[in-house]
Amino acid sequence: MNIVEVMRLPLSVDLSGFVHLLQRLQVPHRVSEEGEVQVLWAPDTLVADVLQLYQRYPDGNADIEAAAPSVAVGLPAQGPTLAEQAKACKVTAFILVLCLVVAGLTSLGDNLATISWFTFLDFRVQGEYLHFTPLAQSLAEGQWWRLVSPMLLHFGVLHLAMNGLWYWELGKRIELRQGPWMLLGLTLLFSLVSNLAQHYTSGPSLFGGLSGVLYGLLGHVWLYQWLAPNRLFSLPKGVLVMMLVWLVICLTGVVGQLGFGQIANAAHVGGLLIGCLTGLLGGALARRKLSA
Repeated sequence: MNIVEVMRLPLSVDLSGFVHLLQRLQVPHRVSEEGEVQVLWAPDTLVADVLQLYQRYPDGNADIEAAAPSVAVGLPAQGPTLAEQAKACKVTAFILVLCLVVAGLTSLGDNLATISWFTFLDFRVQGEYLHFTPLAQSLAEGQWWRLVSPMLLHFGVLHLAMNGLWYWELGKRIELRQGPWMLLGLTLLFSLVSNLAQHYTSGPSLFGGLSGVLYGLLGHVWLYQWLAPNRLFSLPKGVLVMMLVWLVICLTGVVGQLGFGQIANAAHVGGLLIGCLTGLLGGALARRKLSA
């Protein structure tokens, strides 16, 4: 099954009601913004059904459940499978696969030889000490990937699982609404800023994980949704509060004192701040286009 373009509409057209209808009918779909238009995507086998639904219910319909059996002929009874969601959210899935591959290569942080391929600073082991190579030297040698590659490193199954689940939840929302290239660009930007923040705050050290990127994605979705509401960016109640409370707890140092390891707080804060900035800019632009 291929995901194809179903229709293009101006940004001024409110698709939220129709998107909610597709969600209630459990139709796999996504909406992306391209310049001055929004594009609705769906599986190629359901194009005709989706177009028919839009012709009859462009704004959604509270009583659609009664009409669903006759209208949605051929629509799947079950919601999209994980494989179908991954196919519709290729960048989200790709980043998570990369994290799994790196977890295997580095034995989840136990293999220092392979960890050094992905750390912000290259290092060599001498006895019980790590000797780090200056960032300027690594960049001069062409190792530019180090600016973003620490996001792929994880230290333990729980670290990988929690970050992976949150990246899936936040990443797919951005990819479905703003497109795969936007998600990829934001992921790399948030990784760069959070890594730099952590490096210049803590000095030469080992750190890694998607958490800095996650706080960037959270800030982006939060303020973008505040300025330009859309069902795709609607987060479950309590998610924002929970993640912000966790950030504050980490900043107090309690987590490290309890023996759960050191937390890259600067990466979290740096990611959140740059994410809030992109959310403000993107949301303001989307709001302006809708009101034009």
